Amino acid sequence: QAGLRFKQLLCPRLTEPVGRKVVENFVKIEYNRYIMLNALDLFCGCGGLSLGFEKAGINILLGIDAWQDAITTFNYNHKNSKGLCADLSTLNPKDIESNLNGKTVDIIIGGPPCQGFSVAGKRILDDERNKLYKNFVKFVDYFKPKAFVMENVPNILSIGGGIVRDSIVKDFSDLGYKVVFQVLTASNYGTPQNRRRAVFVGLKNGSDFSFPEKSVSHLTTSFEALSDLPENSLTDGSSYPIAANCDYQKLMRKNSNKIFNHEITEHNERTRKIIALVPDGGNYKDLPPELQQTRKVHIAWTRLNSQKPSFTIDTGHRHHFHYKFNRIPTVRESARIQSFPDDFIFLGTKTSQYKQVGNAVPPLMAEAIAEKIKETLNV
Repeated sequence: QAGLRFKQLLCPRLTEPVGRKVVENFVKIEYNRYIMLNALDLFCGCGGLSLGFEKAGINILLGIDAWQDAITTFNYNHKNSKGLCADLSTLNPKDIESNLNGKTVDIIIGGPPCQGFSVAGKRILDDERNKLYKNFVKFVDYFKPKAFVMENVPNILSIGGGIVRDSIVKDFSDLGYKVVFQVLTASNYGTPQNRRRAVFVGLKNGSDFSFPEKSVSHLTTSFEALSDLPENSLTDGSSYPIAANCDYQKLMRKNSNKIFNHEITEHNERTRKIIALVPDGGNYKDLPPELQQTRKVHIAWTRLNSQKPSFTIDTGHRHHFHYKFNRIPTVRESARIQSFPDDFIFLGTKTSQYKQVGNAVPPLMAEAIAEKIKETLNV
């Protein structure tokens, strides 16, 4: 294939013989173009990060997570991959080699929790509760991929005055990786949500990695994400009752002609009446004083703003409401806000589905990171 492209692209333009090095470099670039990178997704959840990397043309060999519900959804949607339910705090990297079919792990991706804290100067990441993070490091050490991508909450960069951040950089630097980090906002890559995540990227070859620039000139709004989805429930497999009316909706429907996971939550009459008092984009401050303290959390009674990207959605705590309808978003609407396409179907109970969606990395942001990884690795 590379030889054919050499003839097609270069030979007609050559006016004199070329050296062996020129041919070798061209063939190497074209070889990489046609050889797919392989990735391992640790703490994969339902597979938002995996989906983004797949969309960028990277093969997900295996997704691993300790939650069976998430793995069931992962396996249903990632037909060319395999999900493994296993405890990553104790799993030995060697034990998964039989699942890789002899293929090389080029990239390791994932989001291990880092929940420890500093005690009398002790390194936070030595805390007993950070076994999950340390095993992520162990997997990178064992497989020695060309690159790794690790994502987490933004404040991981500032906890303990930066001690966690510095420990992460040191742990991977000691393994021979050049590590950079940055907080990325999902709406800058087409996701209709201002979700922020800290992302660490390490490259084994010492190359400089530049995080993807903002890729959209217009931020996708909640209205654009949801306005083609109806107020009431739809039976799984129903046809779309409303035509797509913007590019984002067309993108979400690209490989789908049916709707799944659009079952509404039936609130009691008092709750519906209170929600009805909150305007588009409003919150508890818009309620009469006697109703403002009916829920003791500052995010209570918050409506999406139809003209802006959504705030960060949670895992189904029932405090955030549709910009127009007097109910919380459905699982499908939540998935739209996360940039999961409509052909990605969530399995399990409705409560489980909300948690799967809320815990995921937005696929469109993941795709932007993956494309930049490929570019940096000259693939």
